[in-house]
Amino acid sequence: MALQENLTAPNYEPHIQEERFLQGVKSCIPTLLGYLSIGFAAGVVEKTAGLSIAEILLMSVLIYAGSAQFIAAGMLAASGSPAAIVLTIFFVNLRHLLLSAALSPYFRHLSPLKNLLVGALLTDETFGVAIHQAAMKHRLSEKWMHGLNLTAYLNWIIANIAGAFLGQWIADPERLGLDFALPAMFIGLLVLQLISRRKLKADLLVAFCSICLVVALSYLTSSSITIILATIAAATLGMAVSKWK
Repeated sequence: MALQENLTAPNYEPHIQEERFLQGVKSCIPTLLGYLSIGFAAGVVEKTAGLSIAEILLMSVLIYAGSAQFIAAGMLAASGSPAAIVLTIFFVNLRHLLLSAALSPYFRHLSPLKNLLVGALLTDETFGVAIHQAAMKHRLSEKWMHGLNLTAYLNWIIANIAGAFLGQWIADPERLGLDFALPAMFIGLLVLQLISRRKLKADLLVAFCSICLVVALSYLTSSSITIILATIAAATLGMAVSKWK
């Protein structure tokens, strides 16, 4: 039974050489500029909120989430309660359940501990790179994934610390366009995936429907719940469209 599960896993192809750790590092390079700019801006905001260098370091190491760190810094500056901060960050980062679920079939042959190590450092950006890799090669390597994740993780920590040290000379990060770096990086990853899939009509249809759903749900619930619901609906619609075609 275990052998059959391994043979059916998307990335179990013993006749193909497994991608190496360094290949994962190289795959992460296109996202590094986005990590540097957003991480730098996060360090500036955290320093402005009154956090020390050590606290910023701990936040980047333990939380490792741009949106969560921006929210935490803002709520700390506004004297928000610890419970409110934790609860807000929890709901904002619920999307990671969906990201991990999307990649889990490629690692189902690994032990729970190895799956934990792969998923612990998964972010929006590394997910974008990984899902593009999966679409291109129909498999993902554990070593490649570690190279991708660790490169992004270390780069984020360095960027946060740099922002904390140099932030005193940057009063308004938005004037440098740092607030647009993350959306720009996601747009680039999305375009690469659309090109590799070569199913432009179906992808545009799903994108249009998901945008309409986001707009409609934004009047009914919070932004974090809206993103989760729209993502689930778009994934379901995409699967239905692919099977119909």
